[in-house]
Amino acid sequence: MSLGNGTAHNIPHYPSFPRPLTDEQDQHLQEEFRRRNDLGANVFLLLRNTGMRIGECIDLSNDCLRSTGPNQWAIHVPLGKLQTERMVPVDAFVCELVQRLRFFRSLDPLPPDKWLLARPGAKVALVRQFRDYLHQVCHSIGLPTNIVPHQTRHTYATQMLRAGVSFPVLMKLLGHADPAMTMRYVDVALTDLQREFHLAREHPRHLPPQPKTSLLAKNGLDAVRDALIAAQHVMEMFRRSLPNGPSKNQLNRLSNRLTKILAKIRTFKIS
Repeated sequence: MSLGNGTAHNIPHYPSFPRPLTDEQDQHLQEEFRRRNDLGANVFLLLRNTGMRIGECIDLSNDCLRSTGPNQWAIHVPLGKLQTERMVPVDAFVCELVQRLRFFRSLDPLPPDKWLLARPGAKVALVRQFRDYLHQVCHSIGLPTNIVPHQTRHTYATQMLRAGVSFPVLMKLLGHADPAMTMRYVDVALTDLQREFHLAREHPRHLPPQPKTSLLAKNGLDAVRDALIAAQHVMEMFRRSLPNGPSKNQLNRLSNRLTKILAKIRTFKIS
């Protein structure tokens, strides 16, 4: 891509991704999956609650559920699309899903092997089978039939961010090495912006310094000291609003002088 100055820049290009499910779609699908409780339903509940790609889910080993501490569990996701493997922390519900899938595997006529899901044929055929299953479920409950499995991954990412998971942790959960890729998975709606804005206003993480003045009227040296503290606070707030430059530097020097004056006044002893 050539810009105005004639310099070529290599800008990463990512394919367009489907959007996360709406809250209503997500709720209806999860309710229907729980009601059906068959092989396909448990696979899609696992995808929705771990953020895995469907190909990664098919590649899960029978021992994918690993203990990481007392009452702590994670799913080992093997090498996938980006040639990375990861551990995804899970809760008791996901542990139960894995146990259900092991049960379905035990009922399959194929002999036991290392896979959590039975493979009657090629992997691509199993992916197609689950896609068709999702299509049928959506059709049966009146949802758009163009919903694809990858949307559960986007929905998981958005939910994690809304729940307070930091962006670097979300990258690890999704198995991304590029932040730009993770951003494409996250849907920040207007309601999210409004919620974060009001939370920041009501509970800011970093509070500006407040003047240490008393609400009670004071006289004499105490009043002088409190007035200087208040003046220093106002000056500091104004200084922070200025761009870097001579004016900001001069205010910084004045603030330092006030600090010295205040230190001197505190040594006064008025009888």
